[in-house]
Amino acid sequence: MDLWYTEKQTDNFGITMKVTRTYENEQTDFQHLTMIETEEWGTMLTLDGMVMTSVRDEFVYHEMVAHPALVTHPNPENVLVVGGGDGGVIREVMKHPKVKKAVLVDIDGKVIEYSKKYLPTIAGELDNPRVEVIVGDGYMHIAKHKNAYDVIMVDSTEPVGPAVELFSKGFYQGIYEALKEDGIFVAQTDNPWFKADLIQTVNRDVKEIFPIVRVYGANIPTYPSGLWTFTMGSKKHDPLAVEAASIPEFETKYYTPRLHAAAFVLPKFVEDLVK
Repeated sequence: MDLWYTEKQTDNFGITMKVTRTYENEQTDFQHLTMIETEEWGTMLTLDGMVMTSVRDEFVYHEMVAHPALVTHPNPENVLVVGGGDGGVIREVMKHPKVKKAVLVDIDGKVIEYSKKYLPTIAGELDNPRVEVIVGDGYMHIAKHKNAYDVIMVDSTEPVGPAVELFSKGFYQGIYEALKEDGIFVAQTDNPWFKADLIQTVNRDVKEIFPIVRVYGANIPTYPSGLWTFTMGSKKHDPLAVEAASIPEFETKYYTPRLHAAAFVLPKFVEDLVK
């Protein structure tokens, strides 16, 4: 008998995949966590019934959270990642030698624990001496660290459960205050097919706080609709002003210097959402 995992992405649509093994199936203090082995996507982490990451396509999301902001900021020495307990964004951040310290704050220590155990190619840099891992509330961490970071990256789940406050205007204001005078922040902002209202709300809120706001996209097949957006807020530096020739070389599978500017070219219906 075959076992299949299905993520119900809307009331009328979902994705499904064949599962060959279940490693963990646990209700943590914050969310329902599963770590499964899938035939098509390899080892996969899900939280509250939503795919967070899989071995086969994880590089797209993690590279696109990290690199556009880090190449836009001229000297990103201190970086904060809120969420992201699987370690993928931290892995990409560590590819930038200008980063002296990266702090990861995830509210659920089980995500970190199981990612280290079952997703070593993703979580492998969490023990890097340049990385500090904190199990705690990212919202409160930001509130207590004014003018502390050059770049802040919000690697959250969709706005359900413990992640709801990470999509609030108050959180974005806190991020602004936690950034230095030329700081940059980036957050995943879901997909335009099913969450158009969310993208519009986030874009409006961030524009009321940051002078430079850019939305960009990527293709991530295991995420709802496959088309995913990210929103960048910057106090000073515009990612569209970055020239491809100035971007240093580092190992990637999706992001490239030429892709940097292209990622900010949105389909017309997405462009209309954020005008």
